[in-house]
Amino acid sequence: MWLCITREKEIMKNSFLVTGGLLMTTIISGIILSATKVVADNDTAVTTASVTVAASCSMTSNVDTPHTAEISNGTYQANIGQTTIKTFCNDNSGYAIYAIGFTGDKYDGEDHTKLIGVTNGQKIVTGTATSGNTSNWAMKLTKVTDSTESYNPENLTITNGYDDYNVIPDTYTKVANYTSTTDLTLGSVLTTTYAAYVSPTEVADTYTGKVKYTLVHPNTEVPAQPQTTQTGKICYYANASDAVGTMGCQDVSASPTLLASNFSRNNYGFAGWSNKFDYATNTDSDLKFYGPNETITLNTADYTGDNNGLSLYAVWVKSQGSIQDTSKVASVCSSLTTAPIDGTANLSSVSALTDQRDDNTYAIAKLADGNCWMIENLRLESTAEHNSDGTLAQGYGTSTTYGNFSGLADAETADKFTSTYSANSLYSNDGSNDTINIGTSNDPANRMPRYNNTNTSSRASSPTTNSNVNMYSYGNYYTWHAAIADLTYNGTNNSSVTNTSLCPTGWHLPKGGNKSNEANNEFWSLVVTGINGGTNPANYESSTTPYYTGTPEGSNASNAIRAYPNNFLYSGGVSSGSVNNRGSRGNYWSSTAYNTNYAYYLSLGSTDVYPGTNTNNKYYGRAIRCLVSS
Repeated sequence: MWLCITREKEIMKNSFLVTGGLLMTTIISGIILSATKVVADNDTAVTTASVTVAASCSMTSNVDTPHTAEISNGTYQANIGQTTIKTFCNDNSGYAIYAIGFTGDKYDGEDHTKLIGVTNGQKIVTGTATSGNTSNWAMKLTKVTDSTESYNPENLTITNGYDDYNVIPDTYTKVANYTSTTDLTLGSVLTTTYAAYVSPTEVADTYTGKVKYTLVHPNTEVPAQPQTTQTGKICYYANASDAVGTMGCQDVSASPTLLASNFSRNNYGFAGWSNKFDYATNTDSDLKFYGPNETITLNTADYTGDNNGLSLYAVWVKSQGSIQDTSKVASVCSSLTTAPIDGTANLSSVSALTDQRDDNTYAIAKLADGNCWMIENLRLESTAEHNSDGTLAQGYGTSTTYGNFSGLADAETADKFTSTYSANSLYSNDGSNDTINIGTSNDPANRMPRYNNTNTSSRASSPTTNSNVNMYSYGNYYTWHAAIADLTYNGTNNSSVTNTSLCPTGWHLPKGGNKSNEANNEFWSLVVTGINGGTNPANYESSTTPYYTGTPEGSNASNAIRAYPNNFLYSGGVSSGSVNNRGSRGNYWSSTAYNTNYAYYLSLGSTDVYPGTNTNNKYYGRAIRCLVSS
């Protein structure tokens, strides 16, 4: 675990100003007590208890004297202002302070070395603030050794030469390091100052630049880095050193549909894309969050010419606990703000929880219908490591802990294929026309209700297009009988199912339906009532299965449900012996049956949305989203 605490400063020439208002500090603290265990042995008893102390780290700063200076042409000035930075951290692995300079809102090397202020081609660039033909500025950190504060300066090291004026880095660079065991009564204090040189030919004006300092712990951690844009490309970055997966770049277009994520991160949920690598602390007015398959409109002025490109960064939210813990779920969901439908949603609408069946972590959000939804597709496969018998998965059913569902078995093998084609069978994961019969036996080992999306092997590729490409975030595909956790092995189930599903305990599969039961259709409530403000589809009066279609109505409805943080994906599905429509359609099961062989599902394309009103064969493989049960 690591934590970023950020303090931004702006400096100017002809006033080299540091803004002193914003201080962003995050503190994690607390004590976790494990349950006491009592072991009986004849007339003796042994009790044990353990205590875990959470890491608690903070960074504060105070502008002692403003970083402002009025400098004449051809002169050098050092010690421009002073800010005191204080850090406290009880991580026994120490911590490090990183710094990065930037101009305007641009961090990458090309833009950083361009003008800090622009006047008639003059420029002030990062440098050592020495004489010459180029104006430049530099930074220095000084360890405080005489203070009445509680701190231990001997354990703090200024690195990379920043104990003297040095070039302001254009990528995150470690500038201070604290290596020893620490506690909350022992911290460090340092000061930061700047120097500037103005060339004889500099035109009178005000020039600005910024330096951001970030605290990470343990000190082996490295903060996420800004990436240089690639001309003509939209490129995707994991934005975390411990993330798994690779992604490539797609070609820029006027209205591109973004790529779904091929990244994952242990104990973190993926909540979408951002145009800022430091989205958690960034307060710039152009900070944006996007859904993983959202269609966006690019500003021509921003993405043409020399800087034609866009870097997008994975947005990660840390797990707050078990998704099966009903009290935790209630607490987390009540703390979330309802996501607005105007594209201005921020991190306050999202969180993450971990499925105890297989340790998958899912981002969650309070969406426009007021309900708390998973905003990632279900990825549940085998959960043998979490079950006492070592073979079966657990789902939503009879168990008081996670629910007991004997419906998922281990990965498919050749000897479990059969030629039977029925409502509770599913095509094999090699894309052949063989099917897996899940209704011929009560032996759970023969019941194979999900299609393996080959999530592991897909990591070897770097997706650059949406065209029928497998991506990790598409999740797995499940038959309807698997989705509802049909414990009866009944291929003729003709009713809605509300008491069981493959969703975690306390969550359920959304209800669907046609015009006659739209009030109970939870997909309808989200899309029509929540996202589209209660405006019915254009063919509402003439169709029993009304849907949004055409342009702009259908396009707007589709993009809204794909936008952050709704995040519904073009994940495709399984039918006719293979996976199809990945990158062009999204298909999500409801818990509502239509008849013996068909069930309702949410379907969306680029210009249409069936809000839980469309029907499909129950043996088709579809994605799953879950929402909190009331």
